[in-house]
Parts: sequence; C-alpha cells; structure tokens
Amino acid sequence: MQKDYIPFKDTGYFSSIICDYLDKKSNLTSFYNHFPNVDNFKKQIREKSRSSFVSKSQRKVLVSVLNKQYQNSITSEKTLSNITSLGALNTYTITTGHQLNLFTGPLYFLYKIISTINLSEVLKQHYPNYNFVPVYWMATEDHDFEEINYFNFRGKKFQWNRDSSGAVGNLSTNGLDEVFNLYSKEIGLGKNADAIRNLFESAYLKNDNLTDATRYLANELFKDYGLVIIDASHKDLKALFVPFIEQELVKQSSFKVVSKTNERISELQEDYDIQVNPRDINLFYLKDNLRERIVVEDHTFKVLNTEMTFSQLEMLNEVSEHPERFSPNVIMRPLYQEVILPNLCYIGGGGELAYWLQLKDYFDKSDVVYPLLLLRNSVLIQSKNQFKKLQKLKLSTRDIFLRRSDFINKKVREISNIDIDFSTQKEHLKQQFEALYKLAEQTDKSFLGAVKAQEVKQLKGLDHLEKRLLKAQKRKLSEEVSRMTDLQNELFPNQGLQERNANFSEFYLDYGEALIPTLMQHLDPLAGEFVILNL
Repeated sequence: MQKDYIPFKDTGYFSSIICDYLDKKSNLTSFYNHFPNVDNFKKQIREKSRSSFVSKSQRKVLVSVLNKQYQNSITSEKTLSNITSLGALNTYTITTGHQLNLFTGPLYFLYKIISTINLSEVLKQHYPNYNFVPVYWMATEDHDFEEINYFNFRGKKFQWNRDSSGAVGNLSTNGLDEVFNLYSKEIGLGKNADAIRNLFESAYLKNDNLTDATRYLANELFKDYGLVIIDASHKDLKALFVPFIEQELVKQSSFKVVSKTNERISELQEDYDIQVNPRDINLFYLKDNLRERIVVEDHTFKVLNTEMTFSQLEMLNEVSEHPERFSPNVIMRPLYQEVILPNLCYIGGGGELAYWLQLKDYFDKSDVVYPLLLLRNSVLIQSKNQFKKLQKLKLSTRDIFLRRSDFINKKVREISNIDIDFSTQKEHLKQQFEALYKLAEQTDKSFLGAVKAQEVKQLKGLDHLEKRLLKAQKRKLSEEVSRMTDLQNELFPNQGLQERNANFSEFYLDYGEALIPTLMQHLDPLAGEFVILNL
C-alpha cells in the first residue's frame, strides 16, 4: 500500500476561505468556536454538556424517533447500541450530512461518513468516559431533484428521469428499475458485480421511497461501524425546534444576523465568496407533495405558488399543531441539527464549511452551542497500474494536480531536450535596459518613455518566441504528452477531482468488500491533508 499527501491549499481545488481556515488565519477566528483538534473536543464537550438542548427529555425523544425509523431495518448490534446510548448524558454525536443522491452519487459520500466514523473512534480512545456516535443526517427535505437523480460510472451518466415536486425523501422509487437494467448491463459479470447489483436492487427496487432506499443503502455499507442514520423530517423532532421556528416567523432573526456576518466576511478579502444568502424567512412549508417558501407581505404569511395564506396567529397555531410542516432551509438547517442532536462536530466538504462559517453569530444570537467544523477526508485513488504509469512518465503527485494547460507546459519543458525557459534572457534584457534608463536620466529624461516602450516591446517579443517554441515542442512530443494527459484524465475525470465525479461502484468492482475497510484504515480524519492512495 503506497500513500502520499498534499496540502489542501496546494491542490488548487479548495477555496481561499477554507485554506485560510485550515491555516487558522487570525482574520477568521471570530467566525467559529474551536478549531478541530483532539484537545479542543474536551472544551466542546464541556460547553455542550451545559446546553439545555442535550437534556434527558430531549434525548428520550431522539432515541424514540430513531428506534421507530429503524424498526423495519436489519442492522448491527453496534448501531442499535449506539442509538440506545444516545439516551445517556455522556454520549455525543459526530455528524455529517448529505443529499439522497442516487446510489450515493459522487465518491465523497463515502469519505464523509468514513471521516465521521473514524473521528468517533479517535475520540473514544482519548476520552474513554464518553461515548461518541457517528451520525449521517439524510437531507430528506431537500427539493433539488436534478442534483441527486443521477450518478456517473466509468464516464457514463445513469439518470433517473421523472417528474418531481416536494421533498425528495418522499419520492416514490418507481422508474428506478429502468436505471437498474441499464446499469446492470454496464457493470459486467463477477462476484463484485453481483454484489453491486444486489445492493442497488435491494435498496431501490425493494423500498417504496427515496428515504427508505437511502437508509438501506447507507446502513448496508456502514452498519458494521455503528453508523446511525437520521431522518429529521419527523413531527416529534420538529416539535423540539418550535421556539426557533416561531422566532424566525415573527422576528426574521436569521436574516438580520447572517446578513451582517456576510458583510463582515466580504470585507475581509475579495476572494472570500459568500456561499448562501439569507431570505427574510428561511423556512419552507411542507405538505403532501408541496415544499414552497414562506413569505410575509403586509403582515400576512403566504406560501409561494399556492393560495395558502395565514395571519400571524394562524401561522403560529399551525407551527404548534403541525411543526412537521415547517422545513428549515440551508440557513436554519444547521441550527436545527444542533438543537436536536447532542453534537460536537460537523464534518463536511469545503463548500459546506464555508457556509457554516457564515452562521456563528446566528448560533450565538440563538444561544445554541456552535459545533467544531472539520473538513472531511479527500482522497485520490490510484490503481497499481496507474501508479506504475506515473512513475514511468516521471509524474509527481503535485504534477497531476495541476490544471491541464499548466500541467502540459510544465512537463513539456521538463522532457524537452532544449531549454524553453527564456527567464535568463529576459533578465539579461532587463539589465541592459537598466543601463539605458540611467543613460536617459543623465541626458534627456524625455527619452524615458521611449526606453520603456522599447523594453515592453522586446519582452513581449521574447514571450512570443517562448510560446512558439513551446508549441512546437508540444507537437514534437505529442505522443508523450498524450500519454500524460490520458493518465491525468483517468485520475481527474472532466478535469475535476475524482471524488466529485466517480461513483464508489467503479472501485468496488476492483476491490470488493475490502474497499471500505481499506479506506477506514488509511484515512485519518484530523490529518488535514489530501490523501493519495495507491490500492
């Protein structure tokens, strides 16, 4: 097993705000609570234990809901034990969340959950008097069907085509037999292919809705590690969140606080992009196949694209009687999670953590403990054959992470038998013009402009010659360049990260049941670097 690392900031695939967060830059410290290291988890436990949202009564509700959701699932004793342990005051959760992507969607679905499980194990070793439960929060109330209705397999897209409305978790799995038939033909024959077929069929053709199908799939992949899967779209859980729903409806507090935070972030640095912008009311109304935004106009609450209207009193009565009909959007969902779970840490991708950094002030205003934020493991998997090709072509880890044009230019310069780098000539030219500048200063300063123009012209000429020579060498070395770019294409599909494109089943076909245990063994959730694994 070969393993290599590259800092996240050196990959070129992570935003400046996330790289600065990982570097613990001082300008960002006010946007989070504690940085995720082992020692800081003790501080987080202390703060969370004092919170009113981890009481015995609330834990009882959580355990009851989870037991109901698992009553038709065949799972491990470890998962059942973890659910029971959530009723104890010395048990805390480590949580990740993800959409209900078809057949897990991109490969990083696995990395999120593996990071969560592994961190729970690390914390148990350091704090044996506490229990740490890995939780996967299913985004059952999401409505972006186009984002989840497909997965990629070896360059082909397998897509579930159907009409969609309302929360995706409620969608019937009708029509997925067509996807299964096409996919089944594509994966070929063999023990591992049969295992994949059985997993897909059991998840999507034997469950009636997308929530149950996704729960089955995640449970089958990770039940041996005690993963607990939660569907927070439940009346009893929403009832715990009622005070915050009411506050949002009456005072629109999240809009005011998050908007100010966004202004602060924007003022820090130009390339700090704002991930999400709050609305006046950051709640959806759920009912049957409906999921629409709630707005207020002239003291009247309206559900967009419907005829439904409520006075303030009627809306508050609706919240009290039917809290399950109120769905937090991306701004309020993190708060909901931290209210109903005894959670210490949220694990997510770069985009997720960037919008979590927008929410610290909102958490403080709501008097809810803000969790630690941990960037999930990121991995590039290389086969033995690909690793041998990399060595033969003398490609380093950092080489293959370069963008395509930079990658080609760098390698052509390296393998060329002539020097294509004109840096020496350019420096010599600049020195010559320095002498001309001094001469102009001593004679007639009006010639300075002419000297400058001539310098710019000649430097541009050298740039042009350098580019022409590089282009000629690319043609001459086209066969070697082609082998290099073909290999980079294999490792970076569509010139993007493998984990954001490929489906886990591509690798399961090669490695079978050993895939997940191998990843579990070699991924350190607190390492803070991008991992390259040669399996």
